[in-house]
Amino acid sequence: MLWYVFNLIVIFILVLLFIVVRSTNRQWQKTDLFIEDAANIVESIRSGNLSKKIGKIDSTSGEALADSINQLIDTLKETEEKVKEQQTELMKQNRFLESVLNSLSDGLIIVDKNSNIIKVTPKISNWFGQSNKKLMGKNVFEFIEPTQQASIETLHNTEVYIKTYSSDLFEATALRLNVEDRVSRYIILIRNVTNQKELEKLREDFVATLTHDLKVPIVAESNMLDFLSNGTFGEINDKQRDVLGKMKTSNSELIELVQMLLETYKSNNTTIELYKEDTSLNEFLEEVIDEMRPLAEKNDIQLNFTAPQNTIVSIDRLQFKRVIKNLIQNALSYSESSNDIDIKTNIQGGNVYISVIDYGKGISPKDIGLVFNKYFSTSKKYRKIGTGLGLYLSKQIIEAHDGEITVTSEEGVLTEFKIKLVI
Repeated sequence: MLWYVFNLIVIFILVLLFIVVRSTNRQWQKTDLFIEDAANIVESIRSGNLSKKIGKIDSTSGEALADSINQLIDTLKETEEKVKEQQTELMKQNRFLESVLNSLSDGLIIVDKNSNIIKVTPKISNWFGQSNKKLMGKNVFEFIEPTQQASIETLHNTEVYIKTYSSDLFEATALRLNVEDRVSRYIILIRNVTNQKELEKLREDFVATLTHDLKVPIVAESNMLDFLSNGTFGEINDKQRDVLGKMKTSNSELIELVQMLLETYKSNNTTIELYKEDTSLNEFLEEVIDEMRPLAEKNDIQLNFTAPQNTIVSIDRLQFKRVIKNLIQNALSYSESSNDIDIKTNIQGGNVYISVIDYGKGISPKDIGLVFNKYFSTSKKYRKIGTGLGLYLSKQIIEAHDGEITVTSEEGVLTEFKIKLVI
């Protein structure tokens, strides 16, 4: 009987073990299936497929892991949608920008630090006679020829010819691109200025012809005023003499203006012809200042001349006189009444410096770089008359003397024009 009971217990234990082992195997099979399913989902995510998710599992820890992975998939889906939206918007902006660039009448080139082409607009492809793809990597100077020695860094409104495109004249300007990768790249803007130059030439020819024709009657008027002032046609009283003097002054200013226009035209079309002679600088400057002194005194302004030492310079007296008179005239025009104007000379290291300083309105920082440009004038700003040619012509004359002319200014304090000449 005991043996029978013992056998029943053993059988029960064996059955129980069988049930436990079988249940455990099923659980491990589910775990294996879960891990295999998770691995497949992860592989799908890696390949960009976010449509699959992990199914439910009869395990608390397994269910938490499945929820985490499914939440990650949802987050990735949202991020992917946002990225797609941003990419779409970026592509629209790129297409818009490309359309704007392609519609420009000017051409754009992007080059690296070695001047090799990275990208061009269709206008450039047309001018260069090659497709965008064929132009890649080629040196830009294989296609453009500056009228003067130039590199990428020095291209600024530089006149160039395109070797493969007729005889039209172009202007090229290069700007360095500031990008975060710090790789040196430049964008070159090229525009056809042939029509613009032709219009400028027509305008200058017209002005030259007009001023030349005007000069004859103006000079005749000047001579007639001299005859009247000298009493050639009869005695005149003091009041008449005063009126004639004012007319003579206005006539002289008009002759000077006409002569300036003619000289500007000549300087544009030919090099300025100089007739140099050795000249005592101090005596020359004193002579010019004496001529301008009555005009200064009329405005209650004193002209002060300071020259620590004298020197001999080789100059064209007529042309150089025009420069000094123009600088003093400008100083008188923009100086405050009763403020002195200083004319100084200084000799340093084989060079002589001539300065004309006024203590008037000054020149703004945005205008100071433009004062030597043709037709640029600040006279309208102060309701004064000016052609914008005086300083332009002065610069041409000084450079013809192998010299330099510069300007410094502080608004409301002073303005100094300085001429540098080699002794």
